[in-house]
Amino acid sequence: MNASTHIPVLLQEVVQALNLPAAEIVVDATYGRGGHARAMFGALASQARLIVIDRDQDAIDQALSKWQNQDRIEIIHAPFSKLSQILKERDLIGKVDAILFDLGVSSPQLDNRERGFSFSHDGPLDMRMDRSVGMTAAAWMKQVEEGELIRVLKVFGEERFARRIARKIKQSLLKNQISSTAELSKLVCAAVPTREKGKYPYHKGHKYPYHKGHKHPYHKGHKHPATRTFQAIRIAINQELQEIESVLPDALEALAPGGRLVVISFHSLEDRLVKRFFREQSKGDPYPHDLPVTHDMLKPRLRLVGKPVKPGARELQQNPRARSAVMRAAQKVA
Repeated sequence: MNASTHIPVLLQEVVQALNLPAAEIVVDATYGRGGHARAMFGALASQARLIVIDRDQDAIDQALSKWQNQDRIEIIHAPFSKLSQILKERDLIGKVDAILFDLGVSSPQLDNRERGFSFSHDGPLDMRMDRSVGMTAAAWMKQVEEGELIRVLKVFGEERFARRIARKIKQSLLKNQISSTAELSKLVCAAVPTREKGKYPYHKGHKYPYHKGHKHPYHKGHKHPATRTFQAIRIAINQELQEIESVLPDALEALAPGGRLVVISFHSLEDRLVKRFFREQSKGDPYPHDLPVTHDMLKPRLRLVGKPVKPGARELQQNPRARSAVMRAAQKVA
């Protein structure tokens, strides 16, 4: 999937929630391949500015090739946790009218075997969103203690067989380096108990990832046994949840009164952080429940905009990867 075929999730819903016709300064903090950015820019007034940010150099290269001659768009290579620093340098704290976060891994990252994000394509076990910094997944697994690996698989992958999988990985690393997505996927499948292999249609002889012409053995609705492990390791080495936790307060400070914040999450761990932050900021100061105070006295900083939005049947038919997406929107009130 290249930039021209990449399908942005909840595109019209994002544009509507951000209230872009009234905006002057807008930030797309997760450019990806620019699907949301193109629609956002198209909805802006002629004098409005768009700042796009991404930690993936491939995304930045694509953005530069497309927008380098557009003086109303600024392209920045950085993790979105640097949002506050980026905006302070431009004297834009408290002046931004709309911010979008489209969390998680993008389709181009999944589809590029050299990035190592997916068990569906054999490639180097990398998984870094920014390949210029940090350890690869292969290097991280080699140095991490078994107890920490169990914790990562349990917490970030919500994997019930975390202990079995971690033990299998560490035992294998005593003999051989695990350097490819195929090797990791095969180890995870071998660690899943036999009774679970009825849940994930599976039998001996299947190779992971699948070679050319090999029919996918998993029925619709069933996850591959390695799905949660790959997710957990990716989240750990990219510090994805820490990035989200640190940037949400910064995004709120960056917004002008009336500014909109929109976040798209793709799994429960991300959405839980966003939901909690939106709820706390929309409630305001924590007074005792029995005190007679009005909502205005609580000084809420956000107002929730609509209910959480999920893709409809038509979008899911066109883009099955959108099935777990949840969009939440809020407006700064003070």
